[in-house]
Amino acid sequence: MSHPLYIAFIWHQHQPLYKSPGSGVSLSSSQQYRLPWVRLHGTKDYLDLILLLERYPKLHQTVNLVPSLILQLEDYIAGTAFDPYLTACLTPDEQLTQQQREFIIQHFFDANHHTLIDPHPRYAELYQQRQEKGQAWCLANWELPDYGDLLAWHNLAWIDPLFWDDPEIATWLKQGRNFTLSDRQRIYSKQREILSRIIPQHRKMQEAGQLEVTTTPYTHPILPLLADTNSGRVAVPNMALPKQRFQWAEDIPRHLRKAWNFYKDRFGQIPRGLWPSEQSVSPAILPDIINQGFKWICSDEAVLGWTLKHFFHRDGAGNVEQPELLYRPYRLQTAEGDLSIVFRDHRLSDLIGFTYSAMPAKKAAADLVGHLQAIAKMQRESQSEEPWLVTIALDGENCWEFYPQDGKPFLEALYQSLSDEPHLKLVTVSEFLEEFPATATIPGGQLHSGSWVDGSFTTWIGDPAKNRAWDYLTEAREMLASHPEATEENNPEAWEALYAAEGSDWFWWFGAGHSSNQDAIFDQLFREHLFGIYKALNEPVPPYLKQPVEIHEAQGNHTPQGFIHPIIDGKGDEQDWDKAGRIEIGGARGTMHNSSVIQRLWYGVDHLNFYVRLDFKSGAAPGQDFPAELNLLWFYPEKTMVNSPIPLADVPDAAPLNYHFHHLLEVNLLTQSIQFREAGDSYQWHPRFSRAQVALNSCLELAVPWADLQVPPDYPLRLILVLADEGRFCNYLPENALIPIEVP
Repeated sequence: MSHPLYIAFIWHQHQPLYKSPGSGVSLSSSQQYRLPWVRLHGTKDYLDLILLLERYPKLHQTVNLVPSLILQLEDYIAGTAFDPYLTACLTPDEQLTQQQREFIIQHFFDANHHTLIDPHPRYAELYQQRQEKGQAWCLANWELPDYGDLLAWHNLAWIDPLFWDDPEIATWLKQGRNFTLSDRQRIYSKQREILSRIIPQHRKMQEAGQLEVTTTPYTHPILPLLADTNSGRVAVPNMALPKQRFQWAEDIPRHLRKAWNFYKDRFGQIPRGLWPSEQSVSPAILPDIINQGFKWICSDEAVLGWTLKHFFHRDGAGNVEQPELLYRPYRLQTAEGDLSIVFRDHRLSDLIGFTYSAMPAKKAAADLVGHLQAIAKMQRESQSEEPWLVTIALDGENCWEFYPQDGKPFLEALYQSLSDEPHLKLVTVSEFLEEFPATATIPGGQLHSGSWVDGSFTTWIGDPAKNRAWDYLTEAREMLASHPEATEENNPEAWEALYAAEGSDWFWWFGAGHSSNQDAIFDQLFREHLFGIYKALNEPVPPYLKQPVEIHEAQGNHTPQGFIHPIIDGKGDEQDWDKAGRIEIGGARGTMHNSSVIQRLWYGVDHLNFYVRLDFKSGAAPGQDFPAELNLLWFYPEKTMVNSPIPLADVPDAAPLNYHFHHLLEVNLLTQSIQFREAGDSYQWHPRFSRAQVALNSCLELAVPWADLQVPPDYPLRLILVLADEGRFCNYLPENALIPIEVP
């Protein structure tokens, strides 16, 4: 019997608790939120995703709604949640304080400008003024209507295009400028109206059978680390751990029970699936999940790989080899009973999350459907009796900011193609498991302890700042334990503050690896939640909680923090490169002498290209102030292949310049022309075709397609940049090092 290829999309909708504790525990009082993302993502990302899906009734999907997100949506719907952005919007223009004006100029462009600002002429005009003339100029020269318009546009731009045909919204978009306080009050009412539809629409579609709604532990904690912070050493045996071991496994059933009851109340039924926060799992957490009544959980292919001791290789097209291991549910066997688990295809999930936004919508949709058709073909060729299930699971809110029209054209093209393709069938996870229960088994104790990030917990523990935060949490948890009279019934404030502090998001932002414009606020919120525990217990607050967990300053050198999709125009758009790796070359932090014309090197990747950017001293020109020939040379460590030395005169006989390389891209900075070559026998270099892009304006930007290099996913490579003048070596960067890259 031949089965269609079953596909389970799981969209994860989550926001941490931005509510400052103690700012109002009842709905009758206003509650102070530090950041506006629940309100803004609520108007842009949660409702439209399922309304679009509803137009394609054959397609079934799963959406995960985190309790801490729903709680905050309910505050905004009730009109009791106020964040500094909203307060500014509802303040009459003439009453805006100097501090508020500074805040507005600094933060009311916090959005991807290509997709959310540039399409709106008035918003774009204000953005360009700030970028080109600076914040101080805006503060000195802007009139009240400029502030009024910016306050309105910051909210309008975050309303999803699906709602632009609403008569009021259409009028505002057309109006463009001269927004009044009354307009902004109406925009706020419209936001609350959209927010109020989110949960009822999910409930309606679940009752109709097109949607399965799942939940997450109450405030999105990393359950394996609540059980034991030493579980960090399962994947990284030499991990530096916090001074104090956090072992509060008793908090796990509390988070699960609260999520379960919360779900039952909002959706009128019990949940079947659990999205463990950050897809983090371990043997220790399984009994509590089973005892609470959950039927299935999901995690990442890296966790399955570690569990089976199998690395998932991909072919040149990016398709998994030995797909039958990944594309099936498993049954975790424990003494408490069994639990089903599905593992997501990491690459397909990442393509939606990080890469398709940079492609034309129809081409991106066709690429994803093409991958699924290739998997369906492999399934037919395998003549498997058992059906395959491809799980695509990802963040359902953040990626759409980078798509034109919030992803609407992409999703419409994708859903239409999937509706028309008879060999592909979209299902909810529970639907699949009810018809085809898992037959493959994994002993519960064999399950790897890890998350969706590299199958480890290094994103949340192991860094000095992250470990310090764990020590602070341990102290506060022990203080709560020393007050047995403080139960959840008679001291809910203490427990709510604890649950909030146990959330994963604070640890994500601490230390190296991730950074945002709001790191200091996340730091403050984490400490405020801990503060709330001591306050609720009438205990003195430790002095260290009054100081930031870490110093928040602009970083110098750092490795890439995510995928990037820069537009190659030589202008070095800061938003395009904000997640790129960065190496200081000249200036105070640089390793080259201070007079270096090249100030900074940026590098990063997505699934399509490798990117490089060089920043020069202002006014510097190629051929005059620095050499006009730039050579990019790729070296493949521990790989057997034909290599050749750098084909320049006067190359020093010192590492890494005396290495042999496999690919060479020569860029003439005067003509912006390129020549691409590959190493051949007898130390020769042979010309090859390249689709690399180069642009030199205020900086140099390069994009080199992975297709040029013809290397498979997960392949390690190293890069060096060499400057030359008429074929003679002049200099190289970065000094005494190679840039490490891994093909996504």
